[in-house]
Amino acid sequence: MTRHKPSPRRRVGRPAPPTPRARRHRPGYRVLQEIRRYQSSTRLLLRPGPFSRLVREICLLFTRGVDYRWQRMALLALQEAAEAFLVRMLEDAYLCSLHARRVTLFPKDLQLARRLRGTEGGGI
Repeated sequence: MTRHKPSPRRRVGRPAPPTPRARRHRPGYRVLQEIRRYQSSTRLLLRPGPFSRLVREICLLFTRGVDYRWQRMALLALQEAAEAFLVRMLEDAYLCSLHARRVTLFPKDLQLARRLRGTEGGGI
């Protein structure tokens, strides 16, 4: 005679309490918060290796193939300055997009920010 195992009982408990809804922010608030966080931090946003290779490649273009050596501190200083410039430029461009009542950053916002800043020469 074979005995059947009793089927496992299912727990019928109370339903889980409702989860609180996430706080809704105005469009653009989170991005500005992220910009402020990155501006207040001191860590670099780009990895040093690829940035160093880019600097060396650009240096080769402007020196007609002469390979110059770079001190590590010089590359670090150049990277700090470049990142600070880019972060401020993107912040200004995003403010231009908010002024146009958009939350999406378009290339025309960057162009307007560059024109307003007066950074029209070569470069970014």
